[in-house]
Amino acid sequence: MYYLMISHSWSYQTHYNKIVEWLDDGLGENNWHNYSISADKPYTGLTDSELKEKISYRIQFCGAIIVLAGMYATYSSWIDYEIDEAVRQNKVIIGVKPWGQERIPKKIQDNATVMVGWNKKSVVNAVKDYYGKNKTSADSEARAMEFYHHYSFISRYN
Repeated sequence: MYYLMISHSWSYQTHYNKIVEWLDDGLGENNWHNYSISADKPYTGLTDSELKEKISYRIQFCGAIIVLAGMYATYSSWIDYEIDEAVRQNKVIIGVKPWGQERIPKKIQDNATVMVGWNKKSVVNAVKDYYGKNKTSADSEARAMEFYHHYSFISRYN
């Protein structure tokens, strides 16, 4: 099981949706868990501090973070925070360069474990090749399974 978060801009939801589609196809829909915060299920009514806490909590369960490396990421304080938090937690960062884009934000270039092109094979292979290469991956996977089972249990009754 792969536990992943996709850091993205909600203004570019189609890029996010394409990555999810590729991961479903390439890893198998039931072989990965998405810890992303999508535009479909946003956290609302939270202070910045509370939202940072939620993001940090989600990142701790991931074996890798996928960052969409569009130039829009340069202007997103939330993508910036997710990268900083992934670095702080020693997570693998997979940068994905959107199709046709020539420039990559420096923050992503400097912190990505690996940069890949905009295609399914590159993204899926990067997850398979780099997932769990960080020293906290075994702990992350155990915590992720606990979270997933706890969340599944609670969501059935709420």
